[in-house]
Amino acid sequence: MNFDSPKILLVEEDEILSEITSFRLELLGFEVKVQRSAEDALGYIHESPPDLIILDLYLPGMDGVEMINRLQMDEGTAGIPTLVFSIDSDLNVVTRAHAAGADDYLVVPYDPAVLQEKIARLLNQTATK
Repeated sequence: MNFDSPKILLVEEDEILSEITSFRLELLGFEVKVQRSAEDALGYIHESPPDLIILDLYLPGMDGVEMINRLQMDEGTAGIPTLVFSIDSDLNVVTRAHAAGADDYLVVPYDPAVLQEKIARLLNQTATK
């Protein structure tokens, strides 16, 4: 394992989508951890803070917007960039995610090159802060 690889936390309930996405991200050199729920992800974040969080809005239990709200309210996690990953392209939903504090939004199914570009941009923004 390369300890210099950026760590990405993928919070996605759908097993196939999470496997495909994590495999692609690992091929790009990222260290990826998958969590199936917001509750599990929040616990993991405090144990091992990632460099980037990719999360679905529609999760069992707590939804993605509530998870973003909790991340933003916690000084220790507020600076972690978040990319929302959702099948919902409705402008109201996108606006709601951004209002909660999401840094970017990607509609699934996604273009792998667009996913890579968004991740690179978010990680670069964090590195220059």
